[in-house]
Amino acid sequence: MDDALTKRWAMTEQDDRISGAIAQEQSRLRDFIRRRVPDREDAEDILQDVFYELVEAYRLMKPVEQVTAWLFRVARNRITDLFRKKKREALRSDPAAIVEDREVLQLEELLPSPDAGPEALYARNVLLEELEAALDELPEEQREVFIAHELMGHSFKEIAAESGASVNTLLSRKHYAVLYLRERLQAIHDEFLKS
Repeated sequence: MDDALTKRWAMTEQDDRISGAIAQEQSRLRDFIRRRVPDREDAEDILQDVFYELVEAYRLMKPVEQVTAWLFRVARNRITDLFRKKKREALRSDPAAIVEDREVLQLEELLPSPDAGPEALYARNVLLEELEAALDELPEEQREVFIAHELMGHSFKEIAAESGASVNTLLSRKHYAVLYLRERLQAIHDEFLKS
């Protein structure tokens, strides 16, 4: 009997922790995801996936110590998964849309491999954090068109249809985003070339 009460008490405590984490972080996490994922449905799906994983972690008796950091890390991973999926779909449906100079440019290929040792993993994490920070610094309209075109593989026509902006306006926004990102990330690029 004591065993059943202990389990019930533990479940109630888990439910309280999960509910508290969701209530406290939902708004910030949704904003974080929306800044990186232009499609509202995709963003909501990611948010729900993150909270589902939180529940699963607790139910599998793997309580999360730093819930906020964990939630944002899982969200970042889900966003990356979404970008990879969209990129693969774009490659299958329209290979010319993301091929430049007969070579497919993928973020994953430009970053050091996470399996190449601790130094490469550190460099990869630094580069991803810098890219994320640089994307956050862009005006929202520039960030959205850059992410939609470069990371998700949408054509300018698709983005124009979804956003209501003209293709020329989107081209201009992306141009300014690329100029800013190139300038902003040049120093870190140069630093890694030295090592």
